[in-house]
Formats: sequence, C-alpha cells, structure tokens
Amino acid sequence: MTLLHALATRALRTLDPEEAHRLTIKALQAGLGPHPPPSTDPFLEVRLGPLRLPNPIGLAAGFDKNAEVPDAMLAAGFGFVECGTTTPLPQAGNPSPRLFRLEEDRAVINRLGFNNEGVEAMAARLAAALPIGVIGANVGANKDSADRVGDYVVGLSRLWRFADYFTLNVSSPNTPGLRDLQLGGALDELLGRVAEARWDLAYDGDRPIFLKVAPDLAESDVETIVEATKRFGLQGLIVGNTTVARPGLKSPRRGETGGLSGAPLMGPSTHLLRLFHQASAGRLLLIGVGGIASGADAYVKIRAGANAIQLYTSLIYQGPGLVTRICSDLTARLKADGFSSIDGAVGAQ
Repeated sequence: MTLLHALATRALRTLDPEEAHRLTIKALQAGLGPHPPPSTDPFLEVRLGPLRLPNPIGLAAGFDKNAEVPDAMLAAGFGFVECGTTTPLPQAGNPSPRLFRLEEDRAVINRLGFNNEGVEAMAARLAAALPIGVIGANVGANKDSADRVGDYVVGLSRLWRFADYFTLNVSSPNTPGLRDLQLGGALDELLGRVAEARWDLAYDGDRPIFLKVAPDLAESDVETIVEATKRFGLQGLIVGNTTVARPGLKSPRRGETGGLSGAPLMGPSTHLLRLFHQASAGRLLLIGVGGIASGADAYVKIRAGANAIQLYTSLIYQGPGLVTRICSDLTARLKADGFSSIDGAVGAQ
C-alpha cells in the first residue's frame, strides 16, 4: 500500500488543488488511507498538559475543516489531529481560484477564507467520531460577523463536549481584520470572554485552549502575547499560521495573494518559536508549525521549544507515509544525542 499511496499522491498533484483535496477526503472516508501499526514506542510519547499523545506529530488545521476524517488521520499515524477552522455559520469562503501549489518551493499559497460547513456540522461529526485519539477543534469568526469575539465563544461552547482541546485562530491573513485580535485590547477582550465561557463550561470538565498566532508578528509583540495568554489561563500557543511574506520564492505563482505555507516558512516560524519559548520560560505549552517536512525539521522545532508539532503542506508533496518516517527519524536523532525522552529535548536549542 505504501507504493500505491505514493502513486496516488503524485497523481493528485496533477489535479486542481481543491479537487485533489476533495478526492483525498473521499478516499479517506472510504477507508483507503494508510494504516501503519499503532506506535508502541514509549520514547515518542508526549504529555501536552492533560493530553497524552502517542507521538508529537499533529495534523494542522486546514486539512480537515469539517471534521470529516479525524479518525482516518489518527489511524494514519498522527499523534493528534486538529479539525477546522470552523465558524458559527457556514460560509463559502473567497472566490476561486484560491489555492495554489508552488512546486518549485515545496509550498502552497491559499486565500480560502475559512470556507466550512459551520459549527453545527462539525459538532454532529465529532459527536459520532470514534474516540481513538486526541482531536482538537480550531475555531474562528465569520467574515461578516457583527461580534467576532462572540463567534469564538459560540464555537467553544458548541464543541466543548466533543473536542479534547481548542485553538483560537486569530492569525489567518484571509479574513480582513482578523489578525487585529492578536494584540492589545482586542486580544484582552477575546481572551477575557473566552475565559468567562470556559468557567461556565467547566461543569463538563476542562479543556486545554491554545492561541494560534501569525509568523509575521513583530518581536516586540511576543512578550505581550505571552503575558496575556498566561493572564487569562490559556495553556499555550501554536506558532504559527501562514505568512504574508514571500521569502525567496521561485515559483511563478509567488505573486498570488494569501497565506504562504510549506518549506519557506521553516526558518521564520522557528525563529519566532524560539522567541516565544524564551519569553514564556517553560510556563506555556508550545506547538511548532511551519515548514516541517522531515524528522530533522521536527527535531529543530522541538529543540527550539516546541512540546509538539503540526504539519500539513508537506503531506501534499510527500504523501501520508511522511508521519511514520518522521517518527522513526526523530527517535534516532533524539537517542543519538543522548535524550531519554522528547521532553528532555524541548528548548535544548
């Protein structure tokens, strides 16, 4: 099946990106995804707050926007899966074309605009999902919402019973004005209202909440975000989302507007991750995202301060067997450097 999955990955890249994605979701729903043996290596186990992960490799939000295949992706070897971004109301997103492969750069530009079926559809699917692993819900705001902060509370409240953790996505560049929620009084209002909602929902158990930030933040913003995150009781940060920068790209598609993900993001996002690790001094959990395509990349993120990592774009170019390869390589690298666990390597620089 590994060869078949590799051939399928190559064939899908000949199709329109959104059509290829739809076909991938359908194939996974039909049970055609990879099913490697479950990881039993205790060396790879990670505690992410109250969450126990069989390995630190997570599927980033964006792949499974509507929680259609979280079980299939967990079965494919991911240590945890994040669904979304979902919004209270369904929305179509931005006009097509809005998703572009940059083959020469091993990257993608998207300006999808939170296209999704809405929180009710996600709630129904998560309620029916088999509990075979850790599933997170990434929540956002509708483009035309009169109360964007309230949209995050709606997502949190509606999905509270069905997700193991939550991510507040305030860093997509494809919803005008959304990134304003990352800073200052807007961030305080968001986190304050989320904290109130969390308190009201605590009768049904607590859940870790993460704030997902942009890699385009100024270094001077790092300390402010860390302090706000701690002050309002969030567990950590996901560093980071797609970038509006275009660092040294070769593809003729490089001029498309939207958020860039993939290999070019590895350096900038890792630099920001290090800054957040230094500013938080181990008092926040950090999930590193951006440009991860190998065990070496995963190891760099962990040593920069990531307690766990997430990926998505590299799957487009390398296929679903990537997760197993990363886990194997990561184990070898950690042992070669004398670490007895992943936790020991976090922030080792």
